[in-house]
Amino acid sequence: MTDTATHADATTLTGERADLLAELAKARHFLRFTVRDLTDEQLGLRPTPSELCLGGLIKHVASAERNWANFILDGKSRMKNFDDMTEEDFTVRTDEFRMLPGDTLASILADYDAVSARTTEILTSTPDLNATIELPDAPWFTDTHWSIRQVLLHIIAETAQHSGHADIIREAIDGAKTMG
Repeated sequence: MTDTATHADATTLTGERADLLAELAKARHFLRFTVRDLTDEQLGLRPTPSELCLGGLIKHVASAERNWANFILDGKSRMKNFDDMTEEDFTVRTDEFRMLPGDTLASILADYDAVSARTTEILTSTPDLNATIELPDAPWFTDTHWSIRQVLLHIIAETAQHSGHADIIREAIDGAKTMG
């Protein structure tokens, strides 16, 4: 089986695709591990000068991954241009970083699991990681197109970055650490 073949199952992959998905799985694991044994109330705590909370970080990572998976499937039409975002769009984005009424550890992790499974399926069945997709207009994109590989690398980087944020917040809550 080659790395550009269509794959039905992430466990049968080899090569680059397997390595990339393994790295994403590791970053996802550490993010999830950070919230072990916490209450819903603790997920909303902001014990650092940052406005970030653990529940909000997981909600944001899930939302960002969902958006990038949609981008892989449907291109930039699934993402708004920065200049076209409304006040409501910015409110929705801000709420991704907060625990809202009704948010629970179980519901947040269930959503993240569903998003993760969908992204993994998309990436295992995508025939060509070199395929490029036009990016939406936004001040933070210096390129006009990304390959599916670049999108996957971005998802990995974002998950790992926020996992590090989560580890600091968790340590500030109760001294628990992801590692060490």
